[in-house]
Amino acid sequence: MSSHPSGDVDRVTPGTVSNPVCSVRVPKAVAQVTLAPPGDILPLRTRFRAEMNCQVVHDSIHRREGWTRTYRIDFGTCLIGFGTVAIGGPWKENPTIFEFYLLPEHRLRAFDHFEAFLSVCESRHFEVQSNEVLLAVMLHAYARDIVSERIVFADQVATRHSGNGAVLRQLTPDNEVRACMDLRQGGGQWNLERDGTVIGSGGVLFHYNRPYGDIHMEIHEPFRRQGFGQFLVQELKKECYRLGAIPAARCSTENLASRATLQNAGFIPYAHMLLGTLKG
Repeated sequence: MSSHPSGDVDRVTPGTVSNPVCSVRVPKAVAQVTLAPPGDILPLRTRFRAEMNCQVVHDSIHRREGWTRTYRIDFGTCLIGFGTVAIGGPWKENPTIFEFYLLPEHRLRAFDHFEAFLSVCESRHFEVQSNEVLLAVMLHAYARDIVSERIVFADQVATRHSGNGAVLRQLTPDNEVRACMDLRQGGGQWNLERDGTVIGSGGVLFHYNRPYGDIHMEIHEPFRRQGFGQFLVQELKKECYRLGAIPAARCSTENLASRATLQNAGFIPYAHMLLGTLKG
């Protein structure tokens, strides 16, 4: 409650939240959470991606049959959100919560709705992209043993590193790369060569939300620590933009060399991939 200069007091009745603009009634009822086909929540996934406004690391697994369970969250007759559990591939033995979204006007009851989701989703594990703010809050409220598995990077700076005689050679034709972009799976490969010798290789994978492409690369051992890594990443970024994609990247939290290489090539860190286990 708050006092006015006149001495009057704003009275907040149960089920309302007061703010300087208005009082918003918070419904007491809990939402219904039910298993649903992915198509049911497609409009909300579009809003989710728009709010994220970045590479969504696990976006592609929705398109892999049998890899996810999708739950719709309804309040009354309205679809207000969704939650997703990964159940295929590396998550087959440990079903893992990796998405939770509510329409902004329903986040006043976010904890209640998340508990309703937990009660039916049959998962005790979390894998959360830390800039997915709502689920990151739930992770820290409901999970233990939270660790960072990877750091997620976004392109920020155009660099002009010299190749010291190295050149990039494309292995995958443009038409094949563009087909991968359309399908949102696979990608292209390039070699880094100097004096006719392959000294490294890399590529761009497109199994992410549009328009992002994930850069990966490796420099052969005799040629490391000579600046070739940052040059290769720089040139792969250029290829991404040429193809109409936005470059992105990830690396292990503990891989100091990769962290330095990505930053030297103009990438900035902006998120972690966080793992956790449900408390209790």
